[in-house]
Amino acid sequence: MQDCEHCREHYKDTPRGEDQIRNLVNRLNRIAGQLSGIKKMIEENRYCGDVLVQVSAVESAVRAFGYLVLEDHMNTCVSEKIRAGDKDIVKETVELIRKLN
Repeated sequence: MQDCEHCREHYKDTPRGEDQIRNLVNRLNRIAGQLSGIKKMIEENRYCGDVLVQVSAVESAVRAFGYLVLEDHMNTCVSEKIRAGDKDIVKETVELIRKLN
């Protein structure tokens, strides 16, 4: 991604290490695999109950992924902004938590 001053105004940076990025990407790949499995179940005209069980599993995995990202956000970005005196970050974080639920 090209780094320009105008773009930086709209793009926030997150300090993630390579291991953390790899872990998050692996989780997303598993979720994508679960979604592909659901698609295949539909194409095979599988029983609705079986499909719904898999939908529930995907929802749970996505929610867990979101909470991992939220925890990281609070441990890094939010705590740094609070230390810097940015009080608006609390409102932003509460809104993010609402969106996760």
